[in-house]
Amino acid sequence: MQKGSCHCGRITFEVEGEPTQAIECNCTHCSRKGFLLWFVPRARFHLHAAEDALSSYQFNRHMIDHRFCPHCGCQPFAYGKDPKSGDDMVAVNVRCLEGIELASVERRSFDGLHLL
Repeated sequence: MQKGSCHCGRITFEVEGEPTQAIECNCTHCSRKGFLLWFVPRARFHLHAAEDALSSYQFNRHMIDHRFCPHCGCQPFAYGKDPKSGDDMVAVNVRCLEGIELASVERRSFDGLHLL
């Protein structure tokens, strides 16, 4: 079980599993924020804050609900759907997980810039 949070700690969560690889997307949003995204089924994600304690940001096709803390501005995760199965997914920002050695996480490039 991985524990994570926003910068100020008001938004906390746990994720079942181990992030062995993460997506490094080059779209304007992800690249500006430096996200490393680990996609997990929504059932493996456990938010320990009320949904209304978070703010939301959507852009372009509004396919992903980027959730962030309104106090510190940190975006630890986003809600979306698996494009193949339609299943509910969570894109966890690996940089917001506790005790993760980022060098041990394989980075896979994704060309989101040219999909928009």
